[in-house]
Amino acid sequence: MATSLKIDDDLEGRVQKLAVSRQQSTQGLMREAIEQYVEREEARENFKQEALASWEDYKETGLHLTGDELRAWMKTWGTEAETEAPECHK
Repeated sequence: MATSLKIDDDLEGRVQKLAVSRQQSTQGLMREAIEQYVEREEARENFKQEALASWEDYKETGLHLTGDELRAWMKTWGTEAETEAPECHK
């Protein structure tokens, strides 16, 4: 799919300068930038949706972990004393 994108002269110059320094085409550089932006925003949206689902689950069940419980568990990650996730409670 071909898409046209209008950018101002200053941004166009910056893109061209960066493309030259990376020995890459301006189109390739812009495609890479758009791909990275879309991936980042998709991840952000997924995180938001997971947080909303978690909030709804909490409102329905009341089950949770405290911040202290979570931090204590996470401190064990990657150590010989690594523990299983604590049980959620009301």
